[in-house]
Amino acid sequence: MSAPRVDTELLWASLMHSASIGATKQGGLCRLALSDTDRQIRDWFAAACASLGGDVTVDRIGTQYARFAGTVPSLPPIAMGSHLDTQPTGGRFDGVLGVLGALEVMRTLRAAGVPTRHDVMVINWTNEEGARFAPAMVASGVFAGVFPLETALSFTDADGISIGDAVRAIGYDGPIMPGAVGLAAYFELHIEQGPVLEQAKCDIGVVTGVQGMRWFDATVTGQPCHAGTTPMAMRHDPLQAAAAMVRDDVARIGESDPGRSLATIGRFQALPGARNTVPAEVRFSVDLRHPDGAALDAMERALRASLPPRAALHGCALGLDRIWESPSVSFAPACVTAVRAAAASLGLRHRDIVSGAGHDAVYVARVAPTAMIFTPCLNGVSHHPAESITPAQAACGADVLLRAVLEYDAMAV
Repeated sequence: MSAPRVDTELLWASLMHSASIGATKQGGLCRLALSDTDRQIRDWFAAACASLGGDVTVDRIGTQYARFAGTVPSLPPIAMGSHLDTQPTGGRFDGVLGVLGALEVMRTLRAAGVPTRHDVMVINWTNEEGARFAPAMVASGVFAGVFPLETALSFTDADGISIGDAVRAIGYDGPIMPGAVGLAAYFELHIEQGPVLEQAKCDIGVVTGVQGMRWFDATVTGQPCHAGTTPMAMRHDPLQAAAAMVRDDVARIGESDPGRSLATIGRFQALPGARNTVPAEVRFSVDLRHPDGAALDAMERALRASLPPRAALHGCALGLDRIWESPSVSFAPACVTAVRAAAASLGLRHRDIVSGAGHDAVYVARVAPTAMIFTPCLNGVSHHPAESITPAQAACGADVLLRAVLEYDAMAV
């Protein structure tokens, strides 16, 4: 298949322009969803798409869609995209590469005069990160029917501001219902956010699916008391109980299937937090992941079986709530094949890989054939200012995205 190549310098210039909006002193980005800096990058993205002839629309939760006409109007669009919001101390490429790489694909196709049968759409999903509004991947979840729209609009940040209020405040409360337009397929380009591709000396990861994820909030309740007057043997110390849970239970569950199972404590808080008081309560989060749904079920059963007895040993009580889950996903074989063929046609070193992180593609896969493309990132670092890729890696990813779209456009009806 003959296809043009993206302009590495133009793509890198777009990425560096994005990196200037919400830039941190540490070299990363803080561009929280529906913040003023998010508005600024959205405005720039919309103008860039319009300059290429894209018809830019916005749905009620703020997701942007730039649609470029194909030659057969009756066909549903093939979409590319990701997100432009970041973590509070995020890097410059997580999500951004997928949106701006897709934009560069359209610039390249337009400049080369290469038509597509399907309309092609570039999407910027709202609040993928979940850093300001939990849970993550909210807009793509609404698009796929996982979250009711009004429920999602009611989610609030730490200051009590709802998504609905925030999206109106920056002028991105569009008229379109999420999911109103069906997709022929969806392709998402992303940095790997892990070290596998770099260590394997691969240029491209052909993402065959995403592992399942479950988030839990644990609360260990004990008895507050004076640090200097209560003997150790007479304490009901929730921190000691929680520490044992983290060290002996959660870690063991994470190591239950080496190379596949993962367990992480991302938040840990003792209350009231006084130096000379045994805590009354300890709260912590648990993140369980596994590519196999049955194995993830077993990990959750182990968590629920092991934590209550541990609390009881310390004279404490336990509350454990699952607050979010994302089932394991297998991407559409035809889309995966298109990505694999695109990488091979470019002579790039590639391998199949399962994503360890959640992405908007997880939810879109419920309603449209979907696949993802990974590029390596330096030392596997992500969600950190040190997150880094090279201009050549960015261009390789965008070239594979371009050819995968053309490959799918040629075979899909």
